[in-house]
Amino acid sequence: MVSQAQILQWLQIFASEIAENKEYLTQLDAAIGDADHGINMERGFKKVMSQLPTMTNQDIGSILKTVSMTLISSVGGASGPLYGTLFLKASTVAALKQELYTQELLDLLQAGLDGVLQRGKAQLEDKTMIDVLSPAVAAFRQAVAEGKDTVSAMQQTVSVAEQALENTKPMLAKKGRASYLGERSIGHQDPGATSAYLMLRSLLQSISNGELEVGNN
Repeated sequence: MVSQAQILQWLQIFASEIAENKEYLTQLDAAIGDADHGINMERGFKKVMSQLPTMTNQDIGSILKTVSMTLISSVGGASGPLYGTLFLKASTVAALKQELYTQELLDLLQAGLDGVLQRGKAQLEDKTMIDVLSPAVAAFRQAVAEGKDTVSAMQQTVSVAEQALENTKPMLAKKGRASYLGERSIGHQDPGATSAYLMLRSLLQSISNGELEVGNN
């Protein structure tokens, strides 16, 4: 079970991760892109954090929709539309909900992935955020099928996502500015896949913290 408070904490942790890794994401993007992924993501999530006080009493769907609209309006490049679509599609699954069962969290992640696939038109091994999101959601689905609880399912998901991120290095970029480099894109880790991994890791941290707090009461 994931609570509304844990979703808010997820956003806070993700925003902190983006801020801490701003230069790293920018360096990754400098190698194969416009050198602006870290800058754009940090700007967007700083804006999301400024909206946080208005979200505290909202349901999960409304929170995610607010995140979506904020990112679309404030993040440049491909990141704004892609992450904006991810959170928008996720919001439809969580409409009016104050908490999410494990299956509902899976539905949310799947909806976000589907949104990015539709918006970006990327496929697996195109060297994009899809190369982390797709295997991660598949891992979560497998964990749910095995009857694992939310935290255990997310641990399995993040483990798969970490390896999937590493797997982007030898890929040839086929989408976006990175695709212009041809074979020179090989050997570099994809910045969008990196931020997607940070997003999933932040979600695990938020729900793990929540479970620990409950357990300590």
